[in-house]
Amino acid sequence: MTHPLPKQDVGSRAAELLEPLVRAEGLELVDVEFTKEHEGWILRVFIDRPSHDPMQKEGGIGLEECGRVSHAVETALDVDLPVEHPYHLEVSSPGLNRRLKKKEHFERVKGKKVKVKTYGPVGEPPRRNFSGVLTGVAEDAVQVQVEGGGEFRIPLRDIAKANLEFEF
Repeated sequence: MTHPLPKQDVGSRAAELLEPLVRAEGLELVDVEFTKEHEGWILRVFIDRPSHDPMQKEGGIGLEECGRVSHAVETALDVDLPVEHPYHLEVSSPGLNRRLKKKEHFERVKGKKVKVKTYGPVGEPPRRNFSGVLTGVAEDAVQVQVEGGGEFRIPLRDIAKANLEFEF
């Protein structure tokens, strides 16, 4: 008998399970989140085209790709993801203000505006919120030139949340 996973482990276990399935569809698994909303529990799966895809179409991910991935992962989730709450599966594009989690995500948006929040104060003067241009990406940190001046090196392990800031 399989015991249900604690809420905090559902997203990481789902990501482990889904990564090869999404890759088999020729796409990249960007992020997975498991959250409770008014409608109940939701497992959100964010997919995108691999950055090295030379055939990338304008407009990113469409309904066709989302439907294909949803169909491809449903059975695996039902069989191998023990969750104590019923949930809805949502598969979508990461959107314009996409979340940045992996080093590769940051590398793709180097030179663009980002918003970064850290778990605790970082840099001098110490701060937790950074908004500015991503100027560098290292193995263990990112470099952000913040609005109003100043460049900050932010260790990846200290990043609580980071997003691309789409500018119109």
